[in-house]
Amino acid sequence: MPNMVLLRNPLRHPEKFQLISWDTASISGLEKTGLVDIEHYQFPETLPDEVLGKMHAAPKPNIPVITVDKLTEADGFLFGFPTRFGAAPAQVKALFDATGSLWAKGALYGKPAGIFFSTGSQHGGQETTAFSFLPNLAHHGMIYVPTGFRNQNLFDNSEVVGGSPWGTGTVAGGDGSRQPNEKELSVAVTQGEEFAKVVARLSA
Repeated sequence: MPNMVLLRNPLRHPEKFQLISWDTASISGLEKTGLVDIEHYQFPETLPDEVLGKMHAAPKPNIPVITVDKLTEADGFLFGFPTRFGAAPAQVKALFDATGSLWAKGALYGKPAGIFFSTGSQHGGQETTAFSFLPNLAHHGMIYVPTGFRNQNLFDNSEVVGGSPWGTGTVAGGDGSRQPNEKELSVAVTQGEEFAKVVARLSA
């Protein structure tokens, strides 16, 4: 069975948001298919504890930290992170900056990857966060798997609904206090289901 790695960056949100609400929705979609084995990791932290404390960063989750070498073991990736000025945060960039040896060997070539993200506001850069992340995948020859409009909640204009055809998303509020609503969680489940099917097809 293909091995799927879900990576997350916990900096933006309280533990309940990221680990219970958001990641669980994505994971449940992956699990529903029965097509992939899932491993759950966090990005390595780049900031010292003193700085994290002043930023009121969320406590680090009790899940393993990914290493560059571990990336080669996966058949697919779902990357989850908050936006920083419309792009992935420094922790995500630092991990990919350390993958030069994998790039030289083509170790990640042909592996599918999807993205889920959060912003502080509706206009905080959800689509640019996904778009600006694509060069990392392109240089490794990885296959970007967008969410598309497979979930009808992405057409909903009756309330704030994060996400886009680029990937699952939520609007967390400037202080991270807004929890994902049922529509956003539904999109996350759909993304997990559809992504698992792609990983399974490419690994067959």
